[in-house]
Amino acid sequence: MIHVLATIEIAAGKRAEYLEQFHRVEPLVQAEVGCIEYGAGVDVATSIPVQIAARPNTVMVIEKWSSVEALQAHLKSAHMAEYRTRVKDLVTGVILQVLDVA
Repeated sequence: MIHVLATIEIAAGKRAEYLEQFHRVEPLVQAEVGCIEYGAGVDVATSIPVQIAARPNTVMVIEKWSSVEALQAHLKSAHMAEYRTRVKDLVTGVILQVLDVA
């Protein structure tokens, strides 16, 4: 199993619009072979000293996949290609971390 953390930077003021598009594709991804978990999260401001400041234009996508091959198939799926087209004007950057279970 692998874990994936995708940090999605969103154009200022467009996070709600981006999340609408994300939630449209979310059930399709969750139904993919090899998908264990797939969902989005946004920062919550707290008083925890080591936490970074809340980022209003960032969405974290937290994923678990059965294998790297399942992740690669996901990235090539038709619904993800359509999703990327729908959000291209909303997303300003993406950082992807693929982690093995330690």
